[in-house]
Amino acid sequence: MLTFPLVEQDYPEKRAADARAADFAEISRAYQVAKAEEQSSRCSQCGVPYCSTHCPLHNHIPDWLRLTAEGRLREAYELSNATSTMPEICGRICPQDRLCEGNCVIEFSGHGAVTIGSVEKFITDTAWEQGWVEPLTPGPARGQSIGIIGAGPAGLTVADLMRTRGYEVHVYDRHDRMGGLLTYGIPGFKLEKPVVMRRVDRLAAGGVVFHSNFEVGRDASLEELRQRHDAVVLATGVYKPRAIKAPGVGAAGVVESLDYLTASNRKGFGDDVAAFDDGTLNAAGKNVVVIGGGDTAMDCVRTAIRQGAASVRCLYRRDRANMPGSQREVKNAEEEGVEFVWLSAPEAFHGSDTVAGVQVTKMRLGEPDASGRRAPEADPGAGFRVDADLVIKALGFDPEELPRLFDAPELSVTRWGTVRVDHKTMMTSLEGVFAAGDIVRGASLVVWAVRDGRDVSERMHQWLKAKAAVERVAA
Repeated sequence: MLTFPLVEQDYPEKRAADARAADFAEISRAYQVAKAEEQSSRCSQCGVPYCSTHCPLHNHIPDWLRLTAEGRLREAYELSNATSTMPEICGRICPQDRLCEGNCVIEFSGHGAVTIGSVEKFITDTAWEQGWVEPLTPGPARGQSIGIIGAGPAGLTVADLMRTRGYEVHVYDRHDRMGGLLTYGIPGFKLEKPVVMRRVDRLAAGGVVFHSNFEVGRDASLEELRQRHDAVVLATGVYKPRAIKAPGVGAAGVVESLDYLTASNRKGFGDDVAAFDDGTLNAAGKNVVVIGGGDTAMDCVRTAIRQGAASVRCLYRRDRANMPGSQREVKNAEEEGVEFVWLSAPEAFHGSDTVAGVQVTKMRLGEPDASGRRAPEADPGAGFRVDADLVIKALGFDPEELPRLFDAPELSVTRWGTVRVDHKTMMTSLEGVFAAGDIVRGASLVVWAVRDGRDVSERMHQWLKAKAAVERVAA
């Protein structure tokens, strides 16, 4: 270990920009064993591992890096898998530059962070190749069932953990395939879909029952699901797009980011997608403008490049240093031909029935806001027009109105629209209804159902055990 003064940081080789922009395959090649061991050996094994403390799962990162450096890959996988049900997905899509790698001690020393995400992806992909990923084995049957609303990463995680404990698990999702944003929101060049589907298949083979094309509020109310199951978990994520208030925003050709990405991913599965085929959600040959600076915006601009757009511009109201998205994604996008227009915001949309352009207001950074970031403000008299045939809004997401959607007015929410919970138990205002991590936090994508170092499944497990004991006494 401690080779970081001698061994330079080295991420897996990326395919050439022109080659990768022509398909939706992942852009990086896999580590070879020797390279993975070498990069793992750069870990300083610091006494206070900031990488672990800044990981939402508190993964034992220095420990499995050491095992990898020593060539003990199976043990490294088993340790990684102990705190994460999908480490190869986490290694691909977690924002490591803002979490583990961004807080790596040797990053602060100027030597470049350990390539944690790439090593995590490598050891679990190796585990799949070598047959080390074991089938899901249910525990002794407990005679209790759990209904999970949402088959995204949080819902799948809870399903895995609770089925392993012996509960009957049913997962309800509005889509025809499981995986949520992993399947339909994140493009294949960041997360190839067979990687997600093999996890879903493993759960199904272990007895998890999936109900696709199922909308709570349409096919059953929340109360009806409560009657079917001993406990219900809300793992719906946040899907309500934030709006832009500007003249012309309702014109044809101004679309939502998730609609656009879902159409693209469905085409990747070989589905018939009318809105893609008629050009509504297809960037081919168009001048594309994406509004926003987060990871969803990066997914949109890079998807548009792969669809053969004539030009792709990204408008963001702050500068590069203050954007919320991954700097790695910005670099990848620039390599692939995306133009970034910093300090710019839409003022209006040109065109009568169909969008023809965006009127842009130049911005400048003023005094810091409540979060400490310098707030953007308009720079008077510094506007300009950008031609556009397709405008994609990627300004983030807010929680949907679950009490209305689920026909459950008694479900209490906060003033931000997130589900109100008791943070000691993760139970909502409804007895036996729990909330997984992503909907509680109100983020656009939180990968795991974890809060305060304990997953919601553990709290739910304790409650179900107590409930069963009370019922036995009552009987």
